[in-house]
Amino acid sequence: MKRAGDLATVLPAAAPEVWHGFTPHTAAIAFLGLAILVIAGLAGLYLATRRKLTQALTDRAERERDLVAEQARADERTRLAAEMHDVVTHRLNRMVLHAGALRVAAKDDDTRNAAEELRTAGREALAELRDLVGVLRSGRTARIPDVLPDRLANLVADSAATGLEVTLTEHGDADIVSPAVRRTMYRVVQESLTNVHKHAPGAHTEITIHCGPSTVRAVIRNTAPSSTPDTAPPRPGSGLLGLRGRVEMVGGTLTAGPTDDGGFQVDAVLPAFVPT
Repeated sequence: MKRAGDLATVLPAAAPEVWHGFTPHTAAIAFLGLAILVIAGLAGLYLATRRKLTQALTDRAERERDLVAEQARADERTRLAAEMHDVVTHRLNRMVLHAGALRVAAKDDDTRNAAEELRTAGREALAELRDLVGVLRSGRTARIPDVLPDRLANLVADSAATGLEVTLTEHGDADIVSPAVRRTMYRVVQESLTNVHKHAPGAHTEITIHCGPSTVRAVIRNTAPSSTPDTAPPRPGSGLLGLRGRVEMVGGTLTAGPTDDGGFQVDAVLPAFVPT
């Protein structure tokens, strides 16, 4: 208390208008109260800073756990992709070899041409599969070319060459469509044409592509088959579940089902731009 009393005698001399009328005892009490307030303020600031630091450390630990979990999922996807590559590559290689042998042994031009087309398609599938698996393993950017409008037209031409009556109508500017949407749209048309070949022989197919400023829409509609298909007709939407999942991955929607005239329609709507 001696030091407080000494300070109380000094402070009035420095600021007489503040300390006028204070006795050493009351000045000591006031100084002690001020010190308590300062200490309480510092304690509150310390506790608030400690809470923020604790929360930051907790958030960082959660982010690290999320990163570890995501890395584990990525490793598992890479492992599954490698296994898929081994299995599918083996089957495709056998298909390519058998197609090559058929082309050599064929007695007529039509069979030889069909075998060559099958061999070429198998080799292209192998190349795309190796590239996609390489993307998963290395993390590099996929070198998959855009597919609208040039490759889409080629796809339709290939189907027409096999005897399928198919027309393609395009509206809007396809250049505004981002690569991810281009690839997805290509797969929608490809899978739809495959289903027409398998389940609707002799049907007429109309493909309409609308490229708007914000959305892209593909409608693939075929008439009723003119002859009985070799395989049983699919249930509405079956066989397209994987394709629907791919469309939804880029923020789009896909509906598929029979039409009133006995045909079938696939309708896909996707955003025009998806970051890649």
